[in-house]
This record gives sequence, C-alpha cells and structure tokens, in this order.
Amino acid sequence: MQRRHLTLGLFSSLTAGLLSTLALPARADDEGDFVILRARYGTENRHVDVTGRLRDLARQDRRFKLTNDLFGIDPDPGRTKTLRIFARDRYGREQQFEYREYDWVDGAQFIGWGRGNWGDEGGPGGWHGSRDDRHDDGNYVILYATYGASGRDVDVTDRLRDLARRDQRLRLTNELFGVDPYPGQTKILRIFTRERGGQERTFEYREYQTIDGNQFVGWGRGDWGRGSDRGPVRPGPGGRFVIESASYGSGNRWVDVTQAVRAQVRGDRLDLPVSNDRFGVDPAPGERKTLSVTYRFGNEPSNTVRVSERDTLRLP
Repeated sequence: MQRRHLTLGLFSSLTAGLLSTLALPARADDEGDFVILRARYGTENRHVDVTGRLRDLARQDRRFKLTNDLFGIDPDPGRTKTLRIFARDRYGREQQFEYREYDWVDGAQFIGWGRGNWGDEGGPGGWHGSRDDRHDDGNYVILYATYGASGRDVDVTDRLRDLARRDQRLRLTNELFGVDPYPGQTKILRIFTRERGGQERTFEYREYQTIDGNQFVGWGRGDWGRGSDRGPVRPGPGGRFVIESASYGSGNRWVDVTQAVRAQVRGDRLDLPVSNDRFGVDPAPGERKTLSVTYRFGNEPSNTVRVSERDTLRLP
C-alpha cells in the first residue's frame, strides 16, 4: 500500500510538472504559425514587391490599416488594391494571405513578425505565387531621370543607377546627387519610364520624399537607362533623338540651357514653350530672347533651330 501511494505521488508530481511546462509562454521565436516569404501589393495586372516595406511596418506595430500611402505607391490608380503575403507553415506547406485596401493587417499569425527577420529571396515572386524571374519585378522600365526646378534640371540617370544598386529606398536630397541645380528652390526628381504595355509615364518625387524602387523593372541591378535591348533608350548620345546643345538669350547675353531642354524631351519628341520661367533665368532683361537648339536624329547630320521667346519649339 505504501508503494502504491509513492507511485501515485510520483505520477502526480510528474504530471504536474509536465502541465506546468506546457503552460509556459511560447518562446518569442515560436510566435505565429507561418513564416513570411514575400509580399506583393496591387492588382493582378499591376503589382509591386513590398516585402522590405512590410518588414519595416511590422517592426513598428503589430496592426496597421492598408493604404497606398503606407507603401508610398499606387500601382494601379482607380482600382482596389490587394496585399498578398506568401508564407510557409511549420510543416513546409505554402499558403497565401490576402488583405484588401483599407483592411487591417494583423501580424500575430506570422513567426517573427515584429522582429522582421523573415522574407525569403527565393520565395514566390509573382502575383500568383510562381517563382518568377527576378528580372521581371516592377512594371516600369526607366528611360532616364532628371533633377531640378523651374527648368534648371540636370540629368541624374547614372547617379540614380548607382544609388539604386545600394538601396531599395532613397530619401531625396541634394547631397544624394551631389548637386543643387537651383539653390533656394524645392527640387523635383523626375523619372521617365515606359510600362510593359508601351505607354510612357513620368514619376515625380519632391525634395526630401522617399523613393521606393520596387515598381521599376531591374531597379537594384541598375540595368536600365542605357539603351540596352532590355528597354528603350533615353535621349542623349547614342540615342535616336539627341539634343546636342541649347542656349537662351539675346545679343551678347546667353546662358547654356542644354540640360533643361533635354529634360523636356518625351520619347523622340520635344514640345517646349519658350519663356524665362521655363528656364528659371532672364539673361537679357527688357529684351526679347531667343532659344537656339542644335539636335540630330541618330547618325544624321545636326540641325539648328531658333525660336523666339513666347513661341513654342516643337521637334520634329
């Protein structure tokens, strides 16, 4: 009888110990049931990778309301967007979670949500979870980029390419490009692109805004804006429509406005009203100025055209 009481006592002690162990809070590493692989935001036809941005948001708060402003982009204006999170459970099975625009996103079900130590570069890359070629991320091919204000713009395509290789997101400052083309004025970065359907679109970012390159094809690789066979060429040496030089003034007072004129080229066309405001300078106050532009198409001979102030230059 005494042995039975000891056995029961030992069993009760072991059971109590086991139950107390099971009742302990789960380790932080084991929170949730799914590991996030990748996330995309948009519609079936137009969507962008937002894994990095989602990771930043997760570190700030467990819950957030889904909006375009949250990701800093509207990949398909006028249509309701969806956030798709591709994840894998503890048994290796993949699962997709969807949140419609303005829904609340709660990361409690995802492992390591708040720490942001998730996101598999080899995870599903497409809208339907297929492992798409990473070269096809984004919907817009960058042709070229300019930075400035009121017609005082400089070509920053090469510099932007270098920056894109280092970081997915950039905060726009003069120091970033190493130039202030118009001191005292708020500058704008204009990125000229062509979408997959062939239509051209310009993205504008004001000084101090953040640029997220997820929507651009090949952003981090920098294989854009060079006229390669991966996309169209930008105006400039080696391109089809080339602005060689441009000057604006009257008599003996002229200023070089080549970069400002190049920044106004759209595709292979130039439609430019000539005015002091357009170039941000009046080189000969009180006199009527003239814009002189030398241009060429491909390897054809150069041509020079002159247009008076308050007229419009159209090429070709």
